Amino acid sequence: MPQTQDVVELILQDHRRMEDLFRLMRSVEADRAAALQEFAGLLVAHAQAEEAKVYPALKRYKNIDDEEVEHGEHEHDEGNEALLALLEVEEVGSDEWDSKLEELVEAVTHHADEEERTILNGARENVAMDRREELGAAFLEERERQLKADCGSIENVRRIVKS
Repeated sequence: MPQTQDVVELILQDHRRMEDLFRLMRSVEADRAAALQEFAGLLVAHAQAEEAKVYPALKRYKNIDDEEVEHGEHEHDEGNEALLALLEVEEVGSDEWDSKLEELVEAVTHHADEEERTILNGARENVAMDRREELGAAFLEERERQLKADCGSIENVRRIVKS
């Protein structure tokens, strides 16, 4: 269980774990397929939990830009599309794998950076800690529910991308 319930810190922890998994997926010494499997679940669960529990609540704060929140949702779609493209590559470590991995890294890194600078900084400055902890608990609960449902499976990612 994470040390904190602060939704901002929980989201940042997920972002750092995704960066670690990117390093593993790039490493010829690592179990790249296992890293991708963990990454797929984490990315989907993280985005679904943000969209279900965090973003709607943050839109209620006047000092958090609704357009940034909606842009974040659009970037989740781009990340899911890039994830599906990588999941569909048959040979781990092939040139196609490396190319699709870099597209995924670019999409997710861009989103995480933007989200950290705009939405999360806004939340840190404008949302009281007790409310951030309530949101954190809801985020963790939804994230866990998604992970238990195997949200990172290729079938589920396909369903999300097509919806």
